[in-house]
Amino acid sequence: MKYYLIAGEASGDLHGSNLLNALRLEDPGLECRAWGGDLLQEKGAVLVKHYRELAFMGFIEVAKNLRTILRNLDFCKRDILEFQPDALILIDYPGFNLRIAKWAKKNGIRVFYYISPQIWAWHTSRIHDIKASVERMFVILPFEKAFYAQYGMHVDFPGHPLLDVIDSHQPDPGFREQHQLGAEPIIALLPGSRRQEINRMLPAYLAVIPQFPGYQFVIAGAPSIPEAFYHTLLDQSGGREQAKLLTGQTYQILSHAHAALVTSGTATLETALFQVPEVVCYKGNVLSFFIARRLVNVRFISLVNLILDRLIVAELIQHECTTGRIASELRNLLDPARRAQLKTDYAQLIQALGSKGASQRAARAMIAYLNKSNP
Repeated sequence: MKYYLIAGEASGDLHGSNLLNALRLEDPGLECRAWGGDLLQEKGAVLVKHYRELAFMGFIEVAKNLRTILRNLDFCKRDILEFQPDALILIDYPGFNLRIAKWAKKNGIRVFYYISPQIWAWHTSRIHDIKASVERMFVILPFEKAFYAQYGMHVDFPGHPLLDVIDSHQPDPGFREQHQLGAEPIIALLPGSRRQEINRMLPAYLAVIPQFPGYQFVIAGAPSIPEAFYHTLLDQSGGREQAKLLTGQTYQILSHAHAALVTSGTATLETALFQVPEVVCYKGNVLSFFIARRLVNVRFISLVNLILDRLIVAELIQHECTTGRIASELRNLLDPARRAQLKTDYAQLIQALGSKGASQRAARAMIAYLNKSNP
């Protein structure tokens, strides 16, 4: 069969690549075109556009790049029509993907959505578009099944694919030596995967380093961002000698980390699954944050806290994200009692996410639905 996948971010590329691998095990002769990244391409997808060309975040940034987004939408529609897939598989990235879903439905293309948009956080009205345009929704957060049920929509919960990704990761025993890292405990800095958020968050993280002698700080560089971009920020902040930049080594860094400062997003969950104590931080464009604050209806911004529905890891948002607060919360993570409590909380988190094998269960379900007649 023929599949067309659209992932607009690094996390979507990761989960899409694992889904494609699982689909291939069930359907060895498949063909796939994709919007995504290097991981999808490595799994055999013909890459149409890389997500680094699509990474616009925040209301202001989207508005500034509206013409580019509209051109991408038109190009995507033409490419899908030419390819004529058996299924269009959309992975998160709602601003773009929900528009494509509505168009695809009108054009008789079967639409599966893998990894639900976070409509439970804001813009719940989008569920009506999803019900009208999406044949099957595959969610990866346990509370999403009940959320959709409130609106009369049955969805599949195959589990969270990160459980498999992290379980299969092998820490490199030569990691420190290879990257000239000392024996001091590592504090990981995960400033995000988009230029806008890295530009805001990395200087905030670097500012706390002088308060933690005896620790070494390692920046997890996003593969889609040139190292020169990080070096400019490091030079501006005077952090070139204070922190080590390693690109494409996030999981190795986390597997050796003692604690972490993490920008909100999928990385908050990845850090927790590696059992690393973390502080979650976020700063956005002032106007975008003001608009979002009026629209968002969830208590937390980190997936760790959202999944367990209570405050597990500290969240420092916007005006709270200061050097003093970040340093204070990071200091708390070094306390043995706090670390022991987090370990217990993380165990509950893992249990809530379901069992391993999520990508394979999702792939099998998709193929089973495709083998049925159109709904």
